[in-house]
Amino acid sequence: MPRGDGRLSHDLDPQQPGPQDECGVFGVWAPGEEVAKLTYFGLYALQHRGQEAAGIAVSDGSSVVVYKDLGLVAQVFDEPTLASLRGHLAIGHTRYSTTGGSTWENAQPTIRATTAGTTIALAHNGNLVNSAELGREAAARGMDPDGSTSDTALVTALLASRPDLSVEAAALEVLPTLRGAFSFVFMDETTLYAARDPYGVRPLVLGRLERGWVVASETAALDIVGASVVREIEPGELLAIDEDGLRSARFAVPDPKGCLFEYVYIARPDATIAGRNVHAARVQIGRQLAKEHPVEADLVIPVPESGTPAAIGYAEESGITYGAGLMKNAYVGRTFIQPSQTLRQLGIRLKLNPLRENVRGKRLVVVDDSIVRGNTQRAIVRMLREAGALEVHVRISSPPVSWPCFYGIDFATRAELLANGLDNEGIRRSIGADTLGYVSLSGLIAATEQPKTRLCRACFDGEYPIGLPAGNLIGKHVLEGVGRRVAGQSPDAERPQGTGTELPGPDNHPVAASPGGAHPSHRQ
Repeated sequence: MPRGDGRLSHDLDPQQPGPQDECGVFGVWAPGEEVAKLTYFGLYALQHRGQEAAGIAVSDGSSVVVYKDLGLVAQVFDEPTLASLRGHLAIGHTRYSTTGGSTWENAQPTIRATTAGTTIALAHNGNLVNSAELGREAAARGMDPDGSTSDTALVTALLASRPDLSVEAAALEVLPTLRGAFSFVFMDETTLYAARDPYGVRPLVLGRLERGWVVASETAALDIVGASVVREIEPGELLAIDEDGLRSARFAVPDPKGCLFEYVYIARPDATIAGRNVHAARVQIGRQLAKEHPVEADLVIPVPESGTPAAIGYAEESGITYGAGLMKNAYVGRTFIQPSQTLRQLGIRLKLNPLRENVRGKRLVVVDDSIVRGNTQRAIVRMLREAGALEVHVRISSPPVSWPCFYGIDFATRAELLANGLDNEGIRRSIGADTLGYVSLSGLIAATEQPKTRLCRACFDGEYPIGLPAGNLIGKHVLEGVGRRVAGQSPDAERPQGTGTELPGPDNHPVAASPGGAHPSHRQ
């Protein structure tokens, strides 16, 4: 699908999507500030991480209200809605589904009220690999899923299932039982929490406002709200922020394995991960690519926008002129209008078009970030040849993607991955390029300035740092196959008293609110 910030993803064919981004999370504790608006702009900066749904939860100290819907951040929220979300504490989420389908029930933040009267709202970036096991535990504790099939709702239910404990104490009990990748922001009526899995697969950073604190998936979201970067939240760390200040606790021994694909494609170029600027890393990847796969050519062009930094690096190292060869439609925002058969046959031209005068008669180096199924590159090569290119040399700023991700990126299945069934020459022939070169895994790792042992490289080398469950107990829709019945309990068993409700607002616009909480106003 089109990226919310106007950049182009690999999803040129709705029937065969490429690697989808994961999710973005944001949290703020700032008395006296318009926290809903801060969260809105933070999510706007994280829109590239997910475009299926968006939501914000706020607390005024006495009640928690969640407002969420399917769509982009700017489609879900307007000025009256944000003005109605008053409080000193908020969390937000922009979603691409990795566990649970793309439905309103699975939009985040999720919300739960405990029998002790506390309300918990939670937002999640990542993916748990023991969701089926957690689903059985939640059912055994009598926690109804409220129509959700996401791992996020499970964690929220498990936190709420311990009414004899504070939220902080419940988190220290629940978090060690989770396996997989998670960067959480969550809250109750008075406190903002943030937690990161022991491997730190997904990024999560802490920022300082003049009158408060911010946590976010990427540093760019801190920049947009005027927060200064303090540090990354450590793997295996739980942070709590309230009127008493900031406190930290460890729930697991850290064993860092940051996602290598963040440097290639997921994160914004202006983000910093583990002290390394992503744009600088991508330029260096391009330089390495030129060293490993030189070619005689006239022009280096990127596939916009994710291929641009690496193309700059390739041109700098090779001495070949850098230029534009493909123009994208700047308004490729999400559309619900399906193209006709005639337009479908045009495929990529709906979103990219060649600069004929620039490419005609030229030997081109075309730089892109990855090849998954090969549909994008195949279409681009064909289009450039039709525009008059003499040669098309494809250079990829990541190694072949040969293995699926179970930690928060919704790749194709392994059977659908082009590199799983073909060698380099087979892929070259498949996409129609004159030559094809991938950066080496060692070259990519070197560009991150991180040691190999601190990176998750599973999609490239099949070495999964977090153990995967046996059988079929994993996958996007795993919870839709986990029965609700437990021994002696009907699927219609009564919910625990005080469970949060989800109500449709005017025009069927959904709202989730804690019991007794005021519902926000809605667009007319």
